[in-house]
Amino acid sequence: MAAKSPEEEHPVPTFGWAARDSSGVLSPLKFSRRATGEEDIRFKVLYCGICHTDFHRIKDDWGGTKYPVVPGHEIVGVAAEVGSKVTKVKVGDKVAVGCYVGSCGSCDNCANDLENYCPEKIITYNATYHDGTRTCGGFSNEMVATEHFVVRVPEKLPLAGCAPLFCAGISVYSPLRYYGLDKPGMHLGIVGLGGLGHVGVKFAKALGLKVTVISTSPNKKDEAITQFGADSFLVSSDQEQMKGAMGTLDGIIDTVSAVHPIRPLVNLLKSHSKLILLGAPNKPDELSFFPLLILGRKMVGGSAAGGLKETQEMIDFAAKHNITADVEIIPMEYVNTAMDRLHKNDVRYRFVIDVGNTLAAP
Repeated sequence: MAAKSPEEEHPVPTFGWAARDSSGVLSPLKFSRRATGEEDIRFKVLYCGICHTDFHRIKDDWGGTKYPVVPGHEIVGVAAEVGSKVTKVKVGDKVAVGCYVGSCGSCDNCANDLENYCPEKIITYNATYHDGTRTCGGFSNEMVATEHFVVRVPEKLPLAGCAPLFCAGISVYSPLRYYGLDKPGMHLGIVGLGGLGHVGVKFAKALGLKVTVISTSPNKKDEAITQFGADSFLVSSDQEQMKGAMGTLDGIIDTVSAVHPIRPLVNLLKSHSKLILLGAPNKPDELSFFPLLILGRKMVGGSAAGGLKETQEMIDFAAKHNITADVEIIPMEYVNTAMDRLHKNDVRYRFVIDVGNTLAAP
């Protein structure tokens, strides 16, 4: 039997923009969503952030992209229909979906609200859902997901500014909490002042930390300190600056995905401290354990997004402290130009598509 087209898979017609091959060029696509089940929330997509993951996925940089692919996993909007068993939200409430729309629900990770580490987690797009059909992301007019994977958005938060928090925000918030880098007065280094790094500075300052931004770009110093409230700034290519800061940091969150040396960052740590990697460079780093880690009892760890309970905690914390991403809002028709600019790091600091006002039916 021939596979059904995206437009035929489900009963509810919908539309969005998709890449059809590894050129990554996005264009309008008609597809379909499932009917609203008793545990489902259907919502009108108003804004969707653009993540570096979207760029890599539409280009098939990591392999495994199934075309056509509708990207987007920083999705916010307003609930339009809720199933009979839904208790979390009501029609008209602000809601969001982040990186995941499903998991096995029974493993140790799921039992401990860590669905992001479930071996059978289902990502928001370019994956196969429980019913055997493909998942499609937020570059679309509407979204439907089970209640468990939908997050309530506090009313006070502007949707455009909070959209990137459902990937970039939780990706920095989770390691701060899990690795104990959240105690007032601690001195934290944040490597990179991009989409993740700039919200990392905001969360860290709201937690009461002293923050040093570490960057290859000297021209970001004023932004880091004046705009985001960082306490100091290190140019990672300046050996004198890096040498002068050796042994001063209680922890480092490294948000950079490009290939870069790790050893100089470990040297910035105090003894008994942690370097947490969030990026995924395409070349492994040569990091010797002795003496660099062993003699200082230092740790190099990693982290990936967050579970649903922690994501709700993150967005509630963001609302309490008025944390949003700094965004450039764009129309849907600009998305291919935005992808090109993203690849060149030409964005301050996250693109967000105004889906609700600019996505027209094909």
